[in-house]
Amino acid sequence: MKQRFFWLSYLFAALLIAATTALATPAPVPLAELFPTPTQTKAAIVINKVLERYHYRKVSLDPTFAATLLDRYLKALDPSRTFFLARDIERFQNGARQLDESLRRGELDIAFDVFRVYRTRVEERVNHALKLLAGRFDFSAAETFTFESDTTPWARDPAALDERWRKRVKHDYLSLRLADKADAEIRDRLSKRYEGLVRRVHQFKGDDVFQTFMNAYTETIEPHTSYMSPSTSENFDISMKLSLEGIGAVLRSDNEYTVVQSTVPGGPARDSGQVRTGDQILGVAQGLNGPMEDVVGWRLEDVVDKIRGPKGSVVRLQIQPKASGSSKPVREIALVRNEIKLEDQAAKSYVVEDLANAQGVKIGVIEIPAFYRDFEAEGRGTNDFRSTTRDVRRLINDLVMRGIDGLLIDLRSNGGGSLAEATSLTGLFIDTGPVVQVKDAFGKVELEADRDPGVAYTGPLAVLVDRESASASEIFAAAIQDYGRGLIVGEPTFGKGTVQTLIDLNRYVPGEQSDLGRLRLTMAEFFRISGGSTQLRGVEPDIRFPSADYISEHGERALDNALPWTQIDPAGFKKVADLRFDALARRSAERIAQDAGFKMLTERSRLVREVEAQKRVSLREAERRAEDQRRNQRFKADQERFLRARGLKPVDEEADPVDEEALEKQREVIARIEAEEAARILADGIVLQRTQTGPRAVMRD
Repeated sequence: MKQRFFWLSYLFAALLIAATTALATPAPVPLAELFPTPTQTKAAIVINKVLERYHYRKVSLDPTFAATLLDRYLKALDPSRTFFLARDIERFQNGARQLDESLRRGELDIAFDVFRVYRTRVEERVNHALKLLAGRFDFSAAETFTFESDTTPWARDPAALDERWRKRVKHDYLSLRLADKADAEIRDRLSKRYEGLVRRVHQFKGDDVFQTFMNAYTETIEPHTSYMSPSTSENFDISMKLSLEGIGAVLRSDNEYTVVQSTVPGGPARDSGQVRTGDQILGVAQGLNGPMEDVVGWRLEDVVDKIRGPKGSVVRLQIQPKASGSSKPVREIALVRNEIKLEDQAAKSYVVEDLANAQGVKIGVIEIPAFYRDFEAEGRGTNDFRSTTRDVRRLINDLVMRGIDGLLIDLRSNGGGSLAEATSLTGLFIDTGPVVQVKDAFGKVELEADRDPGVAYTGPLAVLVDRESASASEIFAAAIQDYGRGLIVGEPTFGKGTVQTLIDLNRYVPGEQSDLGRLRLTMAEFFRISGGSTQLRGVEPDIRFPSADYISEHGERALDNALPWTQIDPAGFKKVADLRFDALARRSAERIAQDAGFKMLTERSRLVREVEAQKRVSLREAERRAEDQRRNQRFKADQERFLRARGLKPVDEEADPVDEEALEKQREVIARIEAEEAARILADGIVLQRTQTGPRAVMRD
């Protein structure tokens, strides 16, 4: 069952955009209905008990915890501190002095009181914003807009909040103006955005308020535990039956924006090559000609409802690329919703030859986009069910027949999957032995081990990882590194080292007639066989690529309240080699310093970090246009220089029509920059090994 829980946690967010029917627009909810119900009281009491007994992180529901919970709830409702006033916060804090005791009894009055005030404040702010929108703005004035956060002081009075909103509306207006929108279109679009915010807040039902509050509660413990109300649970069940039909993207909410957290292998989003981690979704439209609906400020669930739809239908997204900052270039893309099939996620291979100074060395590359396993076929008793390990074993045999001298496993952007597959895949490269340790909430440690004697490949091995390699990818890479079986190359990985399971709360209240919902609970943590966790720190590569220098807050490290790195006793295992890679790292660094492709990738990483670090922007139009043009030129210049060095004519992605075949080739060449350097590193090791003898060879004993 453990492997199913692991797979479930990987798919959960992606499945939220997989259903085939959109929900009807809900009616406004009267304020009189926004009070806690007896069912919610029961659910809160059960959630308390389950968390206290079964959650991996042991916490005490005390006044300090309750104060943090209130802060997190306020952040969930008003992350940029542009609705509540300081006097509201003071009243909430006074009313929550006994919040810990109230929660033990399932009393939820403070949660609903806060939300009712929030609804009133949203109405007030939107009315003010619409008045501002009817006026004129001076875009030649030397003003700046500060991106407010949860560290911004609460506004002391309505006048202070009015000033924040004046600059916010001006910023929103300027952002669309920089995207070459006409004034009439801008006013219409922003009016609908602000009015839509009021409409959606008015559609919050009691269950929505309860779910928001309880998720603030669970996130005060750690970020991967969450509560699903009965309606959310029903939606999840529908999604589970639909074989991942949708666009194949995991979305998250970041302040008022819907952000792409990751894309699913084999899905329309990833296959398009135009949707990337960190991109913001600004608008959604149906079909080839449907009107684009602005979704800034929407609840994540509402954006999901707009994006999902039946297989074969078209959805258009307006995307703000992560690296472009707050204005240009906004891009519109069309995606055909489709079923994400297992074969679309399957491992693939190719051979890298003609490596400089590699004396004819051939490196086989196997790309593994996910750790997949056809559980349904396996459950039916099918002997030849599809799995990562089986596909990789076949690919290894094919590559060996083609005369490869070394093997590179490419795990970039592999978000994880089946724990069983991570274990069995490791077994292709070691004889037998432990792969990962799993420690549960009660301190019990279980060992996942490869017990199948024999090795599918004994030659030189390297593993390529990046910041998006997570969960099962980290387990495999860590095991290969701990055994000394191969080199790990690339960037520090994501750092997802926890295990979640889905719990039906009604199982703890026998005979309960009401549906209490479900809890996604963190109940265990992964540890390397060397003793350290993969949590938070991820796997540190033996040879780092320069883009790693520009990773700041990313992956698990970017999540509030993530579990810390820790360690337990090592498992009993025997290293197969003590690898030496100093010489390989020096050679790689010398190549990369002269490589146009890496200069481009490094510049992209630097640009992304620059945008992420930006706390304020100018509200002077000429200044913003100059800054946007500078960034855009930096982004394009290095890419064009690299492509021309490879003998390719750069493709204009914004052309109409665009040369799709040439664009696909361009994307492939860029995607293989790091893989080809990893292959060169491995080839260097093979060449050096051929010149050495004795037990301290470069790549293997």
